[in-house]
Amino acid sequence: MTTPMKITGFLATLIIFAIIPIYSFYEPKNQESQLNSYYTNAVLTSTDLYAENCAVCHGAVGEGIGDMPPLNSESVQMMSTNDLAKTVARGRDNTLMAAWAAEEGGIFSNSQISDFVIFIQQTNWDYVGVRVAELGLIPPEVIEMEVSDEMLSSLVSIEGGETLTAGLEVYAKNCSACHGANGAGTTIAPAIDSVDLRATPKEEIVALVNDGVAGTLMVSWQNILTPEEINATVDLIYRWQDLLSTGIDFPEVEVMSIPASPELIADGQQLFNIACKSCHGIDGYGTRMAPALNNQLFLEETPNAAIYQIIAGGVSGTMMPAWGSRLNDYDLQSLVAFLRSQADTAPAIIPPILGE
Repeated sequence: MTTPMKITGFLATLIIFAIIPIYSFYEPKNQESQLNSYYTNAVLTSTDLYAENCAVCHGAVGEGIGDMPPLNSESVQMMSTNDLAKTVARGRDNTLMAAWAAEEGGIFSNSQISDFVIFIQQTNWDYVGVRVAELGLIPPEVIEMEVSDEMLSSLVSIEGGETLTAGLEVYAKNCSACHGANGAGTTIAPAIDSVDLRATPKEEIVALVNDGVAGTLMVSWQNILTPEEINATVDLIYRWQDLLSTGIDFPEVEVMSIPASPELIADGQQLFNIACKSCHGIDGYGTRMAPALNNQLFLEETPNAAIYQIIAGGVSGTMMPAWGSRLNDYDLQSLVAFLRSQADTAPAIIPPILGE
């Protein structure tokens, strides 16, 4: 090897040795910067998806709504990446948590689910709340039907009044919307003030409450109410006449005639986009997660009162939750009015099988 070549090789070696420390110093920072950029993009892109699809159940700032758990808790953020991804992708059995992965019937790709996991672990929930508000997607508040102190005090003198009081509170919150004032029933749910029902063995009624009735609006309550609450409510059925003898006034939820005013329809469309679109699709045309509502057969064969109670009471055996504790009467009517407004232009397709 000639002297010039040796010199060149020596210089090249010196340059390599000089570059390696510089590279070693800057490359980790480079990688960290790129990783931070990736995480930031994942959070930002997931925020809008969260607002459009998840805030309605988990809250504008991840605080959780009703039975739906909070996501802004340390226990959730500390879950393993794998467990979080599985939960988002596959949902949770016996809960209202749907499977969101495309291969599971949902609408999210694997990369979107990966971004969601980063979002849950690293997001600034205050920013999320601001963004949800900017998009007009603040979810409706939980609304509970209250039983007055006067109503409860009227039960004090009755034998077993404590159990009856507990049953009445469960009934007022969860049952009166379908079974009507004073348990007299409605066009969509039978009377519970019934001689035949009181002649039914208690274990059969408990099983019916636990399991629901497929093909009806009677949902399964075993994952919503405690065994004690179910027991108290069933006891209430057997002692309904004792309650009536006190002159108690039961909470009443009346399904009124629904006017098709432009304002009501517009409010219903806005609420549909917040609470229903992620599952039932744009304008109710359906997705793989929930059936189409915008079709002639469903709208022609389902009266307004039934649609109202489907929304309020949920549907047993499906992912359709009961919205009656979160939407007031005007909200429920607005959704019915919006769906009904589509009847003239709705496509003629096979209606959804709501009970399966």
